[in-house]
Amino acid sequence: MRTICAVVLAFEVIVIGLAVPVAIQLSGFSPAVAGAVWGGQALAALVLAALQRKHAWAHWAGWVLQATLLASGFLVPGLWVLGIIFAGLWVAGVMLGRKTDAMKAEVDAQAAAARADGTTGAAGAAEAS
Repeated sequence: MRTICAVVLAFEVIVIGLAVPVAIQLSGFSPAVAGAVWGGQALAALVLAALQRKHAWAHWAGWVLQATLLASGFLVPGLWVLGIIFAGLWVAGVMLGRKTDAMKAEVDAQAAAARADGTTGAAGAAEAS
């Protein structure tokens, strides 16, 4: 799950970074403010993408980042669309990631059971019976 979420965050870094000039041109924010707000979000997404696999808190912080991107829609109306898209990708990443994690755990359990029985996969199972 965390790998998929890290990929979503990596793409989000690029898109949030590109929101800085949009905020300056369309909403009239000063470059310093736009850079601080959306540059800070992009930096947070980059750090969280790097930490997804190592720390459980980074996953929960990713949820907070999705909420802040959605809230950015109050400041720059076009960011509503991006916030909705990335929140949807984040939720899809969590759901698909959980499914793949469960499938991987099942395969690992079957492999461990096969090793405990002294067999090695399908060929070993056929020989054992």
